[in-house]
Amino acid sequence: MFKRLAAEALGISDIGVIVAPADYDKVDADDYLFSEDGEQIFFLIKSKKDEYCFTNLALIHVDGDSAVSSKRSIKRYEYASSRIANVSIETAGTLDMDVELKFNAGETAFNIDIKKSHIEQIKDIYKALYSIGKQQHRDAVGRDNALRALDATAAMHKLNAVPAGGSVASQFGDLLAAVNTAVLETHTRRDFSDTFSKYIHS
Repeated sequence: MFKRLAAEALGISDIGVIVAPADYDKVDADDYLFSEDGEQIFFLIKSKKDEYCFTNLALIHVDGDSAVSSKRSIKRYEYASSRIANVSIETAGTLDMDVELKFNAGETAFNIDIKKSHIEQIKDIYKALYSIGKQQHRDAVGRDNALRALDATAAMHKLNAVPAGGSVASQFGDLLAAVNTAVLETHTRRDFSDTFSKYIHS
């Protein structure tokens, strides 16, 4: 117990390691997967306090109060609603034991210290997160364009200019369905399995 307390006080207790796929079933985050919806783990960083679980659908953060407490809170950041941005790696100096992976998921900033022996795997997750952020940016542009198209369509059609045989209600329903499809499906990617498969080699 004393060693654990001393390690935490010295700030060396929370350097993460990369968990091998064979051990995914041994981590806490595994219990919070939506496996019924096809969710699976592609990359996992574990420290004494925290787990950072990157699935095809979301980042699951198992947030520990301290290295000597069993209390945990589970936080989920869906890629469909949490933009990945500001992805960077801060490499270790000669005497450092760790490297730092930094990124934002929505409004939350993450700074994860990881053993520098895992640098090649960290490069993999860096590429995956950066690519997810690029796709999310493209999706955001597509959603914005869909709403601009809606505004343009509304400006062209007056309520008294409904074609024969049509109705305002039916036109509105068709237009709403098209916009919902564009915004919620076509331009909102939820599953990044192929991105992780492309870049994660562990």
